[in-house]
Amino acid sequence: MPDFISSPGLFVKEQKPRPVGGIRGALYKLTGGAWNLGPGAKQRQEDELARRISRQLQGSYNTAVLSLKGGIGKTSTTVGVGLTLAEFRGDAPCAIDANPDSGDLVERALGEDIYQQSSPRTITDLLRNIDSIDSLTDLARYMHHAGRLHLIAGEQDPEVSDSLTAEEYLRIRRLVSGYYSVALTDCGTGVTHNAMSGILQSADNLVIAAGYAVSGAKRARSTLLWLASHGYEELARNAIVVITDKDEVSSRVDKDAIEDHLAGICRELIAVPHDRGVADGDLVTLDVLRPETRRAYKEIAAAIVDGYR
Repeated sequence: MPDFISSPGLFVKEQKPRPVGGIRGALYKLTGGAWNLGPGAKQRQEDELARRISRQLQGSYNTAVLSLKGGIGKTSTTVGVGLTLAEFRGDAPCAIDANPDSGDLVERALGEDIYQQSSPRTITDLLRNIDSIDSLTDLARYMHHAGRLHLIAGEQDPEVSDSLTAEEYLRIRRLVSGYYSVALTDCGTGVTHNAMSGILQSADNLVIAAGYAVSGAKRARSTLLWLASHGYEELARNAIVVITDKDEVSSRVDKDAIEDHLAGICRELIAVPHDRGVADGDLVTLDVLRPETRRAYKEIAAAIVDGYR
């Protein structure tokens, strides 16, 4: 027979999780917890997403966010997913702007005015002094912070913005890996610019940003096929394709056709609905986004962490 010392759990009645919101939450609150029907299906799904995002990791991982065309949600996805990771994970994530075309990752996360008012140190400044950085305190001098999301700004000077090499990126990646378990890299448009080989070499998985149209799906497919034919079959197979409806076209396209076009050549396809908080190209903050958009970013964040093995 079990006894209290060897099997204490057998003598304690299991408590149902507390429901939040809806009729179940209202009933729980009204009765002071006497009636606890447990969380509904929607809350259980949200709790499962949170569990997947917050999974403890051993080591440091890097996700590259890339696209073949600009203006289709690559940077907004990086910011939205980065903020979501920061919200649910116990360790702060890092986002690196490796866009050679004067990337605006930090401006999208902080707002243009705040970024300009802060000492706008960039990835070039970090590289210039990288040999002297041997602590998180030293590294923090070159970081920007949107809440718990830590960011490295891209170079804004057009004369040097395209000069980041693969080896220089790898040096930054090695430095960041010593202090952050999760890093997102916002890449430039295309897959052949100078730093891209270093980014792909160090990436654990990929997010491919695409427009919410058949042409966007074709570009995403072209990207995946290029990767598969250039030695990155595993990255292509495990990629997450994110289709952002920036121009509110979802009612005018055949969603099934897009999904069929990408079926079998990526691990997951996630759609981000039209949202003015994303589409205007300005500051991205979670609290002004539609619930459906926040849910999509949670799904992307969970899929990213699922891919870390």
